[in-house]
Amino acid sequence: MISVQPGSGPTVLRILLGSQLRGLREARGITREEAGYAIRASGSKISRMELGRVGFKERDVVDLLEMYGVSDETERVTLVALARQANSPGWWHKYGDVLPDWFQVYVGLEEAAALIRLYEVQFVPGLLQTADYARAVVALGQPGASAEEVERRVSLRIARQELLSKAGAPRLWAVVDEAALRRPIGGGEVMRAQLERLIEMTKEPNITLQLVPFSSGGHAAEGGAFTILRFPEVDLPDVVYVEQLTSSLYLDKRDDVERYTEVMERLSVESESPEHTTEILSGMLEEVGR
Repeated sequence: MISVQPGSGPTVLRILLGSQLRGLREARGITREEAGYAIRASGSKISRMELGRVGFKERDVVDLLEMYGVSDETERVTLVALARQANSPGWWHKYGDVLPDWFQVYVGLEEAAALIRLYEVQFVPGLLQTADYARAVVALGQPGASAEEVERRVSLRIARQELLSKAGAPRLWAVVDEAALRRPIGGGEVMRAQLERLIEMTKEPNITLQLVPFSSGGHAAEGGAFTILRFPEVDLPDVVYVEQLTSSLYLDKRDDVERYTEVMERLSVESESPEHTTEILSGMLEEVGR
């Protein structure tokens, strides 16, 4: 049976339930197409369900459990109840007007993670941005957006940051390229406030920040920015998130995760220490203030 941590978000619950259903289907030698036929759907719908990309109808789960030969009443009740919990909307759904479907999945995973390790090369990580810095970044990425839409996107970004200060907050370990901190986003005042925010955040016990200096030359992360998410649920593998311009990749195959984890470990070793990173940030702050 799957193990669910208290407070797990609907995204994680869907992935856990989908994984369990996939295991049951494969154990019976049933194809996705055959399973889809049983619930009046396609094989691709079964694939999306098993990946946790869509919600679950309780009737579909009951029918699939019947097809997969699950006769244990306790197991059936547990899985159907999990489907019911997984369908509850997350807080971020109210931002659906500015939140693409492919990013909704990430916000849900981020909300449930125990450890977030990321490498960023272009901007300060979203979880560490000030509102003014976020506003400047959004305006760059959405040049045709109305003032109202920009503010909605900024509000979403600030709301995401609340997870870092909640009870049971995840650990954030961010490795940031020096270029992201040297790039004058929003002007001098915005950058000063952003650097001050970063210095303050490095004092938080659950936040580690490391700088990849220009002087290090080339490094392991030639592929660009990425995030590795780890969860308290033992049944849920680490997930690598790679964002693209209009979509994203979610990688959970062991070989992929191990490759990205290896790169992250090398970056952490090659980057400035957290203590020296804070000193460098203070030096940058003095430079911006001139």
